[in-house]
Amino acid sequence: MIYLQTLLGVLVFTVVGLAAGWVFREMLVLITSRNTGKFLRTAPLTASFGMLVITIYIFCAVFAPLIAPYGEAEILSGGFEPWGSTYILGTDNLGRDVFTRLIYGARNTVGIAFLITALAFLFGTVLGIFAALKGGVIDQVMSRLIDVLMAIPSLIFSLLMLTIFGTSVFSLVIVIATIDSTRVFRIARAVALSIVQLDYVEAAKLRGESTSYLIRKEILPNAMAPLAAEFGLRFCFVFLMISALSFLGLGLQPPTADWGSMVRDNADLISFGDITPLIPAGAIALLTIAVNFVVDWLLHRASGLKD
Repeated sequence: MIYLQTLLGVLVFTVVGLAAGWVFREMLVLITSRNTGKFLRTAPLTASFGMLVITIYIFCAVFAPLIAPYGEAEILSGGFEPWGSTYILGTDNLGRDVFTRLIYGARNTVGIAFLITALAFLFGTVLGIFAALKGGVIDQVMSRLIDVLMAIPSLIFSLLMLTIFGTSVFSLVIVIATIDSTRVFRIARAVALSIVQLDYVEAAKLRGESTSYLIRKEILPNAMAPLAAEFGLRFCFVFLMISALSFLGLGLQPPTADWGSMVRDNADLISFGDITPLIPAGAIALLTIAVNFVVDWLLHRASGLKD
């Protein structure tokens, strides 16, 4: 009976989610330009649902102080208060409102993950294209160095670096961005290698254009489609990495709200049949699925394949 109810709940959530995604897509079509609306109409229901979820997360992250009923680190009562009208999702082990920290977690976890991904793409893309453009010894040295860094498991490498340099937000951003930029380097280099051999790049070289011009004007615009899709995937990996590190105690530090640390702080409730620890875990999973839905659609569009 429990399995049947769970299956029914999943089916209802799927139908309602897809319907809400369709409504959201049609609203975007109405309020955007004709060309943008035509592009959005090509989005399947899964991608529309993904865009809706991402929009909700961004809204929560931007307006967290207005949405959350209490302060981020405000201790309100005893630990592990049950769900009710006063505390919608109860309180955590220290008596802080779980719903409030869930909202602020969107700002902290998602915001920092986006910053790390942007930095990783900035460094990885520029270095990858530069290596492909120069070739020869420069390309070989940079590629072998990246291979050495990629040979170390990313989670273990992150734990080691954060143990050495500390667990501040600055250290977290720099360490994960550096590690993730190695993956971006490989993608950017592979894409750029197929572009640098084309005639218009050779013509620009013969005109005497600088390396920065070739990267900015000739190669990068033609590599944006696969790189933009990869940005979404890498964001998911960074997002999960931050949550994993926070769960292990080396990510965002208290009293900063973070979904990974929320799972750790409330994990004892699982033994009593309380699903509170699963809510931040579900928020992590939902955003990951939503981003992947949108990325899959963009990859399909970039590939030129037809339905």
